[in-house]
Amino acid sequence: MHPILIKIGPITIYTYGFFFALGILSGFMLSLKLIKREHLDKRKISDLIFYSILIALIGAKLSLFLLEIKYYLKYTSEIKYLLTSGGTFYGGLIFGLFFAFWYIRKHKLNYKAILDISGPSIALGHFFGRLGCFSAGCCFGRPAGDSIIGVIFKNTFAHNHTGVPINISIYPTQLMEAALNLLNFIILLFAFKNKKFEGQIFVMYIFNYSIIRFFVEYFRGDLDRGYIFGGVSHAFTSLSIPQFISIIGIIFSFILYFKFKKKSDKKYNN
Repeated sequence: MHPILIKIGPITIYTYGFFFALGILSGFMLSLKLIKREHLDKRKISDLIFYSILIALIGAKLSLFLLEIKYYLKYTSEIKYLLTSGGTFYGGLIFGLFFAFWYIRKHKLNYKAILDISGPSIALGHFFGRLGCFSAGCCFGRPAGDSIIGVIFKNTFAHNHTGVPINISIYPTQLMEAALNLLNFIILLFAFKNKKFEGQIFVMYIFNYSIIRFFVEYFRGDLDRGYIFGGVSHAFTSLSIPQFISIIGIIFSFILYFKFKKKSDKKYNN
């Protein structure tokens, strides 16, 4: 755990911010590389990626505010810290996708090819982002007891900013999700080279990440996500909001799969 990467006089570079920026840059660079394979308009797609990231950042923070609106209305002085927080990933993803669909429709772009590019790029960027979460102490796990994978945080600075428990063993949910996102990226990149129809890779991303997030949620200990029923003290008999969204994501991925494949079969059979 190392929340501050570099501090030179008045200049402070936070580890979370560094990995967050590295995630965006790596995802962007990968997208540009995959654009060439799909023979798409580089300028328009670059604009799409840039503005989608910007809208996603706003959406991530707005969704966090809405999830914790009672807290922020009670402690209004805390609202300013939304500027330095990561927000919620699902909120950012949903806002970014809505903007992307609007942009693609407006410019009459091949939306399925673009979605395929976004899958591996988001997974790679998310891998780096979760490493930043581990460094900062946010998105932490629940108590791990005597589990061999438990980690112990001791940084009081991070505890004061994120609420991460210190001096007790907790599940390293950030590293768990980072590893699974990296695996997802590798799977998607391999599938990209061998895809059978347009839209397949994006469908795989939605399905894979929904499974990943649903699983990791069982081990999360922070309260920012909210619950449909139950709570953090009854992880395996509760349903968090991200788990509910994950279920919707799995259903949505099946719908998209049959829709995209049907169109592809029709195209090649005509």
